[in-house]
Amino acid sequence: MSGRRGLGARWRRRRPLRTRLALATSAAVALVAVGVCAAAFVVIRYQMTRQLDLNLAQTAAEVTQRSRDWGPSAGDTNCRYQAVPCVQIVPSDPARDPGKAYAMPVTDATRQVADGRRAAYYSALTVAGQPVRMYTTRLPHKDEALQVALRSDTVQRGVRQAAGALAAVGGAGVLLAAALGYWVSRSGLAPVARLTATAERIAATRDARHRIELPAGPPGREDEVTRLAASFNTMLGELEQSVTAQRRLVADASHELRTPLTALRTNAELLARADRLTAAQRDRAAAALGRQLREVTTLVNDLIELARDEEPQPLVEQVRPAGLLEHAVRTAREHWPEIAFTTRINPAAADALLPGVPSRLTRLLSNLLDNAAKFSPPGGPVETALTAVGGALELTVRDHGPGIAAADLPHVFDRFYRADAARALPGSGLGLAMARQIAHAHGADLTAEAPPGGGSLFRLRLPVP
Repeated sequence: MSGRRGLGARWRRRRPLRTRLALATSAAVALVAVGVCAAAFVVIRYQMTRQLDLNLAQTAAEVTQRSRDWGPSAGDTNCRYQAVPCVQIVPSDPARDPGKAYAMPVTDATRQVADGRRAAYYSALTVAGQPVRMYTTRLPHKDEALQVALRSDTVQRGVRQAAGALAAVGGAGVLLAAALGYWVSRSGLAPVARLTATAERIAATRDARHRIELPAGPPGREDEVTRLAASFNTMLGELEQSVTAQRRLVADASHELRTPLTALRTNAELLARADRLTAAQRDRAAAALGRQLREVTTLVNDLIELARDEEPQPLVEQVRPAGLLEHAVRTAREHWPEIAFTTRINPAAADALLPGVPSRLTRLLSNLLDNAAKFSPPGGPVETALTAVGGALELTVRDHGPGIAAADLPHVFDRFYRADAARALPGSGLGLAMARQIAHAHGADLTAEAPPGGGSLFRLRLPVP
């Protein structure tokens, strides 16, 4: 048994989904059609036989009213042809039988009905070479049985005709089921076929710009397959954006690394000929080499951090944003002594805790503070604030520098993006991109604004569980 099931499972696995769906649909519709035809045949045969039985019972009741003074009878001339009901009366005692032979068979069951030991019954038999349906019942107040018979060949012929008609209808239903199954498999799986073809094309060309054509229809009333195709198109869009971002990152990284690597090679070549340089030249070349090594190291580390989409779960702990902000501001004052950093912490947010990675959140705040200090004029203020807003903490960092141009505002968090005003300043253009990535990894939202009065404002909204 298990071997047969395994063979059937292997056969199904080897058949295409379209073939299996067509066979399943055809089998289901064919089974319903054959079942309906079979049920109709049973009902028709029952009703025709029941109608014949009702006729026999009605005839028996009429004969009973007319045969009160009759005695045993072996049948009349009607029994020769069976065109009209054939009637005979059989006594319970065989000694009272009439002198001539009975036209219809008389059995022990007939005698038992005559003396009341058995209930009336119907039977099918052949009389004078013709099929008949006979009803045997007891005459009231007499030990005699009344037998009434009618030809049943008309009923049998009607049943055969009905069977032939229903068989034809069932066959047509099976053919219709096969056509319907084929149509359902083609129309129902057409989006799946397009999805498969698109996936195969993308696998062959490695081009995620291909999309599946969706059928036109009112929004919100798509079927499951159409929603699957729409989800696949959405996934392809995300994949295309990811591939594009990856390619842009590689191109931008190679562009940003080319300049410091060229300078490193130049200074290394100079130091290789140190015997031809003066002591001052050697010192300048060594200092430039160390500075460029630090820049390349910082750039590579930033790229590694940006390549990580999620924060490592073992490092997540309950942190106090107010403490992180105070620490980040103290560190920024040491790096930028000419900038006046101010901090304002709302009492409602001073002791708030939230899950996060302290080192990563500190890096986020440091990047925002360094960016604000870099664009602030000497002696200019950088204002930081932490407040509780609804069910979240809101941290803001504002500078009073040249601000962000409207054309640059949508791109300030892009990797390696540097506005025209920032091209002469140190940095690789990865600080704000890293800050936003850290914010998203913690479920926070980081935005940039151009506030009234000039400068730039960065707003970090941290959800508090």
